[in-house]
Amino acid sequence: MRARTHSVKAGDIQRRWWVVDASGQTLGRVASKIATVLMGKDKPTYAPHLESGDFVVVVNADQVRTTGKKLRNKLYHRHSGYPGGLKSVTLERMLAEHPDRVIRSAVKGMLPKNKVGRGAYRRLHVYAGKDHPHGGQQPQPLEEVGAQGG
Repeated sequence: MRARTHSVKAGDIQRRWWVVDASGQTLGRVASKIATVLMGKDKPTYAPHLESGDFVVVVNADQVRTTGKKLRNKLYHRHSGYPGGLKSVTLERMLAEHPDRVIRSAVKGMLPKNKVGRGAYRRLHVYAGKDHPHGGQQPQPLEEVGAQGG
């Protein structure tokens, strides 16, 4: 008798809602955990060609921390498309003005650059404060990143 490989179908995917408190957590570590959940890599039914990930709500994005001198040295670039249109902003200023964009940018860089990655990115919701409008979905708290131990 031959062993059959089970492949999950798009209709069988069950999505859950998770809430992550980013206060006091390191930016890269929390972004890595969020990207894993968005892609569905934490599930036993993970398939790289399917969007099997869950929804993630990030709160307290303004209280995320970084190590070293990144606050002053890390730059975020954008270009208007016109000559001389390159704008650069430090992480310190970005956290002060748009803290949600810091986490969004870090997570987006960790997702695949294809249709699956774009679908996963759409399931990410980031808020600077502790309040969010997704209480109706009853998001469960995702375990602390530092508490995993490895």
